[in-house]
Amino acid sequence: MPHANALGEFLRAHRERTSPADAGLPTGGRRRVPGLRRDEVAVLAGMSTDYYTRLEQGRERHPSAEILDAIARVLGLDTDATAHLHRLATRGTAPAPRTAARISPGLRRLLETWQGTPVAVQNPYGDVLACTHLAAAIHPGMARDRNLLRALFLDPAERDLYPDWEEVARTAIAWIRAEADPASPRLAALVGELSVRSPEFARLWARHDVRAKASGRKRFRHPLVGEFTVGYESFRGAGGQTVTFYHTAPDSPDADAITLLGGHADAEPVPGVTVVGR
Repeated sequence: MPHANALGEFLRAHRERTSPADAGLPTGGRRRVPGLRRDEVAVLAGMSTDYYTRLEQGRERHPSAEILDAIARVLGLDTDATAHLHRLATRGTAPAPRTAARISPGLRRLLETWQGTPVAVQNPYGDVLACTHLAAAIHPGMARDRNLLRALFLDPAERDLYPDWEEVARTAIAWIRAEADPASPRLAALVGELSVRSPEFARLWARHDVRAKASGRKRFRHPLVGEFTVGYESFRGAGGQTVTFYHTAPDSPDADAITLLGGHADAEPVPGVTVVGR
């Protein structure tokens, strides 16, 4: 769970997953640790081993942006993970991002024009704030828990809904890391609850994966219409909200499944979520 040495935990997790070959070092011979050693990261990043060790141990809390970028390069971090590294290093020194609790009237009007499309609006902690009727129909578990991350790990029906559950779970956790304020009490409470109640969550959270939600594909095995696949595109909005659109190819079996789902699914109320349409 979020913790006083979140920066060190992040660095250690990624150091242990970076092979010598990935860092351009000779391979072969016996190694006592998985991944890179601290001294190897330090040399490749152009700093002393003592300084890097203090970073991992939480005894150095003010690394420069140049040092962080050098470490990110050695560990092969992508843009999302590098941005998260910088956020961890500035915890407590930068103002917390503002998270809106409700969608704006303008976004509500837009949802009303998108009623024929599955669209969901989430905050950085996985709570669905608003969605179209079709999005609620695709996610029947939302009626039991509007937090899609918690439902994913604690609702047994979610295992059946996602044939590729492990991939979906890893993607969801990586997105939460990319979006949520690492110093937020809300994140601490959510991660603490899930770490205690789900060993699988604890295992995946410890990987320290980071990935902003952008686009991809997701497969569903729905209790009403069977299996179908959708593409998705996500956009960051104001107040830390993410708007996600699901889409299918026209006149495809996947599109037919969405149409059938929209015609037969009950308009079940979702506590705490503004559901637009029907």
